[in-house]
Amino acid sequence: MQPLVESRPGTTVRSRLTARGLRLTVGPLLSVWPLTHRGLRPAVAIDLAAPLALPTPRWAEVEPVPFDDFRAEWVRAPHAASDRAVLYFHGGGFFSCGLRTHRRMIARIAAASGAPVLSVAYRQLPQAPLAASVEDCVKAYRWLLGQGYSADRIVVAGDSAGGFLTFAATLRAMEEGLPRPAGLVAVAPLTDLDHTAKVEHANARSDAYLPARRVRRLAALLTEGAVDPAASPVNGELGDLPPTLIQVSSSEMLLPDAELMAERLTAAGVPCRLQVWENQVHVFQVFADLVPEGLAALHEIGAFVREQTIPRAVPSRTRRPRRRARSAAA
Repeated sequence: MQPLVESRPGTTVRSRLTARGLRLTVGPLLSVWPLTHRGLRPAVAIDLAAPLALPTPRWAEVEPVPFDDFRAEWVRAPHAASDRAVLYFHGGGFFSCGLRTHRRMIARIAAASGAPVLSVAYRQLPQAPLAASVEDCVKAYRWLLGQGYSADRIVVAGDSAGGFLTFAATLRAMEEGLPRPAGLVAVAPLTDLDHTAKVEHANARSDAYLPARRVRRLAALLTEGAVDPAASPVNGELGDLPPTLIQVSSSEMLLPDAELMAERLTAAGVPCRLQVWENQVHVFQVFADLVPEGLAALHEIGAFVREQTIPRAVPSRTRRPRRRARSAAA
């Protein structure tokens, strides 16, 4: 059985210009960024500076939610539902980005879905390994349930590294006896810490800014030197996961990860939609102000969240009025 693959052909001029700009700027920077505990420390500046380029929409309401070991925040659009929610894990290679870099995109998801979004700034490198990141995400899901949100009204979502956590944290949560959420959304997810398929794929050369050859070093940092295949969600027991939407670009380095996860979800009997957007940059949804395809993809995510969390009305049978029995005198 093959996964449901939805092709999104065509790229706009603005999309191509965005890819070229990232290839000339972010690409060279990431290819030489020192992947050491000391070298990763300056990455915190990316999140601090993000509001200059990605300001929060004026209509969005942001409410901090403190946790003991990490930070989180509610992001709401006007007229948000009170009985549904999205739990979101940001991307950034497990060492960069955070609440600020993703707030603008998450606000759009809140508007498109009609649901508030709990955005989680989980612990990451160099302060904490992958296990701590997963632990924080499970804790956020447990907290959300404790706030009265029903599991069948929660969609867990994330991009890139956050896509990895979307699967890993949900699997861990269910192992710990928590109920499964209503659905999963993974945007350009990393799903396999093994770098082999990514390095050998043609997209290792066509990706606008992600250096495939550095995945091996990143995986070693995340797992503290011991890259266990069991740590990759693509190798997990996937059969109990909820319906899943995966979005990915046809030309990005993580396409093999998205395709493999979609195949294994389908083989495990999990309804999965894989949307392949032609020649977009990695997590092009963040660049929705520049890339029209990004805005369209966010609307697709919003529709999926609504589909999974809003109960379908069961049409009631219309009862035909009984015919009055004719009287004997008629």
